[in-house]
Amino acid sequence: QVQLVESGGGLVQAGGSLRLSCAASGRNFGTYAMGWFRQAPEKEREFVAAVTRSGAPSYSDSVKARFTISRDNAKNSIYLQMNSLKPEDTAAYYCAAKQAATASSWYQNSNSYDYWGQGTQVTVSS
Repeated sequence: QVQLVESGGGLVQAGGSLRLSCAASGRNFGTYAMGWFRQAPEKEREFVAAVTRSGAPSYSDSVKARFTISRDNAKNSIYLQMNSLKPEDTAAYYCAAKQAATASSWYQNSNSYDYWGQGTQVTVSS
């Protein structure tokens, strides 16, 4: 069992930056692939970024080159550094965890994940 708690959301002007954190409780954090998703009002949840057990990142096209995902297994945490934010990045951001099949496994489909946090709101004003 893994519990996830996100933090770091807030209100920022377009072009600004935010750093989201996701702290995990439970054992064997290093065996989980992790992901960030977001959901805007009246829209479906969408993939943002993922990181493998070994730390390799993957990104959606909409955030590539602006966002950076990372993990610190010693702190049972993952992070999402968001730069050059745009109003269309406004959403609730969720972190998710899944027991990874291999060290290089990552998952883009939200249905693949076993555990979810409660989310943190990011609002980007124009």
